[in-house]
Amino acid sequence: MSALAHIGGSPSGTSTTAAPEPTKRGGMAAYLLLLPGLIWLLVFFVAPLVQLATVSLQSQFPGYPGYYYRNVDFGNYGRAIVEYWPHFVRSLLFAGLATFFAFVLAYPLAYAMAFKAGKWRGVMMICVIAPFFTSFILRTIAWRQILSDEGPVVSVLNFLHVLPGGHITETWVAVVAGLTYNFLPFMVLPIYASLERADPKIIEAGGDLYANGFTTFRTVTLPMSMPGVLAGTLLTFIPAAGDYVNAELLGSDISTKMVGNGIESQFFKVLGGYPIAAALSFTLMAVILALVFLYVRRYGTEELL
Repeated sequence: MSALAHIGGSPSGTSTTAAPEPTKRGGMAAYLLLLPGLIWLLVFFVAPLVQLATVSLQSQFPGYPGYYYRNVDFGNYGRAIVEYWPHFVRSLLFAGLATFFAFVLAYPLAYAMAFKAGKWRGVMMICVIAPFFTSFILRTIAWRQILSDEGPVVSVLNFLHVLPGGHITETWVAVVAGLTYNFLPFMVLPIYASLERADPKIIEAGGDLYANGFTTFRTVTLPMSMPGVLAGTLLTFIPAAGDYVNAELLGSDISTKMVGNGIESQFFKVLGGYPIAAALSFTLMAVILALVFLYVRRYGTEELL
């Protein structure tokens, strides 16, 4: 009888043992684990942004180039936009083109790596990652040599009479080509990660339901890879929009300059140009954040929102 009472425990026959409550010590441990990351963000992200914001609102001393004082001068933003609006347009245009071409090149490569490579998958992965072991600037200089007037690309195109002007360097084509090449791995790897996690049986089911290859890709494969496409687009577009190395080494003096070149020039070449450079930096960041927000809201997936 006592055994039955022990088993029953309550009139309803259910156990009355309460779940253990989380201890205060366990909660403190979670905050302690977060503390190093929070300190890192505060010191190396929040503090520089605050400093940049204060610099962007400073005013120059009249008659004293290179000297400025703390103030709240929003006119720096107006002067930055009026003077450098063509640079903003070119930055967004070049970054958008580079992102598009990177997607066109990256998706077939990522698809082949995920489903067709077999034992060569590791070799292909190494080929994608290998450029990261070389300096960004050296890779861009090498690309300038490839696209030079005496290089193989220009020689072949001139032989076929399909290259207006007879050269590629110091044109927007060279800048977009350099951006596409340098940021291509950032598009390949997220798409490959999404496709590699996809179940091949689901893709095969599209063929079993009498769908052709294009229909299966459009309705099954592409939607399953959209998290990788979205991540790759952001990882490519954002750094490409703020890049200035490709425009400096592959472009011309004026017609291909991006906003990053304007920021670099104001910081290092213009006496007392710090406020304008800071205003340019904040304006570019705001524009990119707005575009990213609209893009994620329009094309984002539940996994990334």
